[in-house]
Amino acid sequence: MKNDKKGNQYRVNEQIRVREVRIVGDNGSSVVPTRQALDMAHQQGVDLVEISPNANPPVCRLIDYSKFLYQQKKRAKEMKAKQVKQEVKEIRFGPQTDDHDYNFKLKHAKEFLEQGNKVRAYVFFRGRSILFKEQGEVLLLRFANDLEEYGKVESMPSLEGKKMFLYLSPKKAGVAKKSQQKMDRERRENEAKEAEKKSREEAAANADTDDESPANGGLFANIKGGDELLKKLKGGD
Repeated sequence: MKNDKKGNQYRVNEQIRVREVRIVGDNGSSVVPTRQALDMAHQQGVDLVEISPNANPPVCRLIDYSKFLYQQKKRAKEMKAKQVKQEVKEIRFGPQTDDHDYNFKLKHAKEFLEQGNKVRAYVFFRGRSILFKEQGEVLLLRFANDLEEYGKVESMPSLEGKKMFLYLSPKKAGVAKKSQQKMDRERRENEAKEAEKKSREEAAANADTDDESPANGGLFANIKGGDELLKKLKGGD
């Protein structure tokens, strides 16, 4: 067994001083006296490694300690790779940002929040523009309101030097709540679509009725001698 450079993270072999342990492996588990477990490890040329000291009895594995540490390190690395790294993205405004620039930055903020990142939006006051700090606060509050489906406000706008900050964190996937305004808009759109669909169906039904009128020969189109009957109805020879 090689020395553990990380210190006594796990108790190994003679460091395990309890009366009995539970050995786990591919073939299940069994509780045996610790001395017997040490003999088993010696016979197999491996180590007795305690992996769950708080269990009753403590849980151990028969494995080469260096291999065990490698597996643990590899598993930790894989778990870290799966974790989404959260970053803080900055959005900068001026106190008199126009609608085009505002909408452009709003779009980027939505993308940042959907990706799981935080957003730090701020208004920078240059020189005498600090007189418009209330205008900057209104802008940030509007920004937060427009992003309510994607993020939640961590702190209200606050002035720090020449900058007024607003912090937003992403909402969990699948729990974004629609604003009442958007739900009302979607309801009106759905009602308009239904009305348009119904109108088209009624128009199609009326068209079918017209086609079946004597003038169009609809009722006689598939009847033997229908053309002659149609001529008579029209006053033909």
